[in-house]
Amino acid sequence: MKPPVSTETRQTVIELRRCHSISQVSEQTGLPVGTVKTICHRSGLFRDNAQHRALFSLPPIQTSSQTLPAIAADLPEQKAVTGDHEIDAVLWLREVIGTGQAALIDRAMLAAQKIKTPLPDLEKRYREHLVSANPGHWGAGLFSFGFGDLDSLAKESIRKLTRRNEAMARFGDAGTLFAETDAEQFCLKTLKGLKTGKHEWRLDGAKVAARFKACPEFMPNTLSDCLAERYFWHELYALRDAEGGTGAGDMSTEATAREDFAFACLAKIRPRNKAESVAVLHYLAKGERMEREETNDILLNLLA
Repeated sequence: MKPPVSTETRQTVIELRRCHSISQVSEQTGLPVGTVKTICHRSGLFRDNAQHRALFSLPPIQTSSQTLPAIAADLPEQKAVTGDHEIDAVLWLREVIGTGQAALIDRAMLAAQKIKTPLPDLEKRYREHLVSANPGHWGAGLFSFGFGDLDSLAKESIRKLTRRNEAMARFGDAGTLFAETDAEQFCLKTLKGLKTGKHEWRLDGAKVAARFKACPEFMPNTLSDCLAERYFWHELYALRDAEGGTGAGDMSTEATAREDFAFACLAKIRPRNKAESVAVLHYLAKGERMEREETNDILLNLLA
């Protein structure tokens, strides 16, 4: 009868498995592949971490109409802003489109077709007006860029209203949306006392990792856990930004540190299967993440 595997050996297997394949762990420990698989399976540390997922999850969408913003029925008031009737018409149409409401946007786009002067020409006239009306202001003309691109404005307005509706459906009201989530409170508590360097704006990565690793119940166990957490942070701040405008979705120093930690874990946790590797590759390909300094190590981890 074979002697039982010691606690120390089991721990060694688990630590090695985080960075190596089953066969590599077997070779390094001298244990049969089947034994390594059994140790890893029984540990539960190579399955998605339910506690982690629960903490880094958005509230579910509530379908009650009480959580959704009221739909405005009236068009914005038309105003004489520049004295140029065509430019003022486009400014008003941009206001209408800015409501994000499909019915009003459709009416605005139809009305835009009745403007005789090409929109690029009106954008140039609007730029000249801004420069003339703001002498000495070097950046006055910048506010005209995109003035005539009503199609892009319409798409962005609809997207933003959709996100605002989702924010209210998930959180109920703006106060709850902008209140610290359990995940943010966890980050603040765990990283309490850490300070940025004199000429730095991020916390020290090694110290951050040590603090979070000391809380194993909320550690990502799998690459899927890492992606789920990154999705949580991205969506949380996107919803806040849609509701509160520019700057409303800014992350705290502690939350940024946690998000960076989760990204770095993509280079530390072995993929369980091809599908998980592909999911990480797709994630890296989006949002210019291929340029991040950790990406090379992540790719090597997927290929090893």
